[in-house]
Amino acid sequence: MDSFEENIISNIKELLEPILFEKRLELFDIEFKSQGQKGVLRIFIDKDEGVTIDDCTVISRELGTLLEVHEVIPGSYTLEISSPGLTRPLRKPSDYIRFKGKTVKIKTIEDIEDKKVFKGKLLDFIDETVSLQINGTHYLIPYNKIEKANLELDF
Repeated sequence: MDSFEENIISNIKELLEPILFEKRLELFDIEFKSQGQKGVLRIFIDKDEGVTIDDCTVISRELGTLLEVHEVIPGSYTLEISSPGLTRPLRKPSDYIRFKGKTVKIKTIEDIEDKKVFKGKLLDFIDETVSLQINGTHYLIPYNKIEKANLELDF
């Protein structure tokens, strides 16, 4: 991402965060891609009980108005508001605490007990360590050894 895009994202965050705070939503991620005179702005929002279509509509309307008034993005752009999805990434320690009991897939930087990919039930997050159960076997995965982690769909 170049400094032009970083500056736009910074300005968007400034406008967006008070709206999200008021609506009891959190910012999960912002993506902005510009291609010539056109751009795509993707905002991912979240809340404990899950994001609704109404949440996305309200944020789209309010943020869209502010972006136009403040002329944050030059040229035309598409604004997309959504949730992180059912298989959302786990990015911070609070995500592991929030999703205890859910099925997760974790990829580690290096082998742990001769494995790099773990898919199982998230039991806990204590002392910077993820506790995971896979087919009755208990694994402890240090947080600093995790390369990527996502929720998995439970069927």
